[in-house]
Amino acid sequence: MTGKGQGFGFGLGKMKELADAFKKAQQVQEGAKKLQEELEVMEIQGEAGGGLVKVVVSGNQEPKRVEISPDALGEGSEVLSDLVTAAMKDAYNKSTATMRERMEELTSGLELPGF
Repeated sequence: MTGKGQGFGFGLGKMKELADAFKKAQQVQEGAKKLQEELEVMEIQGEAGGGLVKVVVSGNQEPKRVEISPDALGEGSEVLSDLVTAAMKDAYNKSTATMRERMEELTSGLELPGF
């Protein structure tokens, strides 16, 4: 049992920390909304075969376009399929890394009590 007058263990200092954490969380929420808008218009390119196939996705990993070099067409359907798949994976990985980096920037310094 806690000592007299200590309530739930939150003194004034802890309340200020909690209020500051809520302010930071609100800033992160506002930043996340802005980041979401930026990710929607962002274009991230993945490629394969030394640029024979390029896939462009948004920062949210929404497919935007596929560019296939005429040289890639001569490689046959199996190779072309593999190149498209590899370019898609490359674009996805770059997009995921970009999203992760931007979220880390957004949440850096956010320390919520008890987490």
